[in-house]
Amino acid sequence: MIDTHAHLDMSEFDNDRAQLFDAMHHHGISSAILPGVSVDQWQKQILIAQQFNCYFSLGIHPWYVPDDIDAAIITLEATIQQYSKNRRLVAVGECGLDKLHHWSDKQLLLLEKQLSLAQIYQLPVILHAVKAHQELLLLLDRIKLSKGGVVHGFYGNSDIAKRYISLGFKLGIGALILNPSAKKLRETVVNLPLEHFLLETDSPSMPPFDHPKSRNTPLILPRIVSEIAFLKKKPTVCILEQLNKNALQLFEL
Repeated sequence: MIDTHAHLDMSEFDNDRAQLFDAMHHHGISSAILPGVSVDQWQKQILIAQQFNCYFSLGIHPWYVPDDIDAAIITLEATIQQYSKNRRLVAVGECGLDKLHHWSDKQLLLLEKQLSLAQIYQLPVILHAVKAHQELLLLLDRIKLSKGGVVHGFYGNSDIAKRYISLGFKLGIGALILNPSAKKLRETVVNLPLEHFLLETDSPSMPPFDHPKSRNTPLILPRIVSEIAFLKKKPTVCILEQLNKNALQLFEL
């Protein structure tokens, strides 16, 4: 299994990171993609990716819009150039739009500049989308990224999902699928072919509904796979093979 979205560089893992990676390997979780969130975090993120044989992406999350966007984008491009020959760099992001967190046109400007870098360097993007699907879809339709990407933590309905898929995007599925109340997401997983989904956790965030105050980790992945298998009425091994294939294909791992 590959966790395609886990912030294992965050401070929540500083005390037991090595033990967690040992447990992951014991449970068949071979690797993870560590998404970038801010300029200040990239170097720690890259060091941890190298130390624990993970992949990483470089980007600026909409929660961390810098005061000087142009300067931050110059730094981002320089860092992408620096690691462009490094097989561990697999995407631009985590970038996107979030209307529940200091929403402004600066988020749109920051995202558009990052999408341009993804196009220039021929990398997929890892997108964060909260209450902003229409704005995001309009932007993606205009820019038309040749490498596509993933909408992480997807929770929308089948119609929204199909619009992203038509633009070359996959949908990141995490612990929300375990919640029987997440009817839109569960119906989307049932209705659409499995090749459009990726397996992820967003660790340490987005824990399962039955442990809402816990620290989320990639160790929840087998439970997510089992739930998708239950919903799709297919053997777990078939689900896992396709989800792994999807990750390998999108990120060219």
